[in-house]
Amino acid sequence: MICATVLVKNGRTAAGTQRWRCPNCGSSAVRKRPDVTRREQLRRFLEWLSSNEPQPRLGDTSTGRSFRYETAWCWDIQPTLGPSTKTHHAILVDGLWVGTWCLLIAVSDQLDVLGWQWCGSESVAAWTALLQQIPAPAVIVSDGGTGLPSAIRKCWPETKHQRCLFHIQMNISRHLTFKPRTDAGRALLGLSKALSKVHTTDDAIQWRVQLDQWWQAFGHLTKERTVIRDGKFWFTHERLRKAWQLLARVTKDGTLFTYVTYGNPRTTSPLEGGINAQIRTRLRAHRGMTEPHMKRAAEWYLTLHELSINDALSHANQHTANPTHPTPESAEEPDTPTLYDTGLNAEEGLWTRAGWAGPS
Repeated sequence: MICATVLVKNGRTAAGTQRWRCPNCGSSAVRKRPDVTRREQLRRFLEWLSSNEPQPRLGDTSTGRSFRYETAWCWDIQPTLGPSTKTHHAILVDGLWVGTWCLLIAVSDQLDVLGWQWCGSESVAAWTALLQQIPAPAVIVSDGGTGLPSAIRKCWPETKHQRCLFHIQMNISRHLTFKPRTDAGRALLGLSKALSKVHTTDDAIQWRVQLDQWWQAFGHLTKERTVIRDGKFWFTHERLRKAWQLLARVTKDGTLFTYVTYGNPRTTSPLEGGINAQIRTRLRAHRGMTEPHMKRAAEWYLTLHELSINDALSHANQHTANPTHPTPESAEEPDTPTLYDTGLNAEEGLWTRAGWAGPS
């Protein structure tokens, strides 16, 4: 080290670090590798984030406080998967609320995470930003989020759209309840449940015939109106009307039986139960995080769903442990008098007081 001689290994320190010794002069030293230290800190951080264990139970001698101190820089790393280049037959999309932010997620029919997008609400712009990251598939499956149909027509005009049958059935049940009191409500609820038994083209045609028969028998109820107050009219069977309009709209748009022709998934349940539920589980296990940390934890879960921890560690080589932020340059003082300032002057009426506070 001092006499420029090649060092040799000389045991380890009490902390387990390799000690090196100069065979010529006998001096010893310990080499420090900040990059290896950061890599190990990030590995422990990701192992904790991808598990349900609290910080004090990490299997080492550090406490939760020291762990947070050592891995505080890891929250600054923003994980990415890179652009998706492979074209998939079917893509499932859904939105998940994390705090006050909505996380839009897109996965393939094999549950491969393709991309995500943060937004304030499910708007056309937000869905467009997500769809532009992915090559156009043959079919997209969704729960009917606001703004998505317009984004599909804009980004993927040739892609077919499949509405999630489970969400349609749940919306119908919400309008009619699980035990409707009228014959029309019970018949429409039965048609909603029968959607699960449609598997072929003949089944779909038969279901459409039954829906038309329901309209012939009970359609007039959706148009009846009643005086509610101040001479104003409103629909007598409003919930029945909403349930009918939902089924009629998805049937007219051609988004109800796309799976019969293209063989795509007919629900978004694999995404909601396989990805969204796990994100909620991780956030619940590590509850107490700030909103920015909750967002970063969700991003890391989506990343680790596709990459191993070792591949994710190589992603950290592009980041520094202590990122520096540029210091803004101070503006030069103008030579002319300021028009607006924080100082007091007599023109503001603060020096001459009247009343009990004024001079006697």
